[in-house]
Amino acid sequence: MSPEPSHEPSHGPSPGPIRVFLVDDQQMVRGGFRMLVESQPDLTVVGEAGDGAEAVQRLAVTRADVVLMDVRMPRLDGVEATRAITGRGEVPRVIVLTTFDLDEYAFAAIRAGAAAFLLKDAPPEDLLSAIRTVHAGDSVVAPSTTRRLLDHFAATLPDPDAGPSADDRLTALTDREREVLVEVGRGRSNSEIAADLVVAEATVKTHVSRLLAKTGSRDRVQLVVLAYETGLVRSP
Repeated sequence: MSPEPSHEPSHGPSPGPIRVFLVDDQQMVRGGFRMLVESQPDLTVVGEAGDGAEAVQRLAVTRADVVLMDVRMPRLDGVEATRAITGRGEVPRVIVLTTFDLDEYAFAAIRAGAAAFLLKDAPPEDLLSAIRTVHAGDSVVAPSTTRRLLDHFAATLPDPDAGPSADDRLTALTDREREVLVEVGRGRSNSEIAADLVVAEATVKTHVSRLLAKTGSRDRVQLVVLAYETGLVRSP
């Protein structure tokens, strides 16, 4: 295992290899992830932790761009660790990993600020792609996974017959921004939204940026959750 650098946490993406931090209570799992990550020339592992409390402590003094975070761990689970880490600033970005497709801990971690949700048995190329995607500033939200997660918690979502909520987070939105939020909630990409609304993709990106600012959402994942929570989008 390579030593962990100890210095002030980063406040922006690194210019060199993407720095990845591994959090899982099983050493063999961490070892597998380390081998995968370090097989890539543009990625490097800068540290590991066996539980959430250790992760929060080490990431306070270790520069990392992306954290691979297990959710079910002793002492401090991945949800609270994610909330503590994302509460410090924009980086590192957290990718939640879980064994179960319908996992209340994973859903809670996404709401706590995680930028991605993946199963531990996802293909290696999916995990590597997710690391690069969240480091670039986007989020990884598979529409089918998001839909299943939200279906699982349907009891906590608005009554489908009640119509969209008058949530304070929506009051400042323009009609066009609401349209874009609905499309984001449906899992559409910027290019797909641009085609649907017959506008330039750059215009969609501007709308998404404004949505993030106006609603206080950290990233695209939270916009998806917001769209469901407020009834703008409903599970099919």
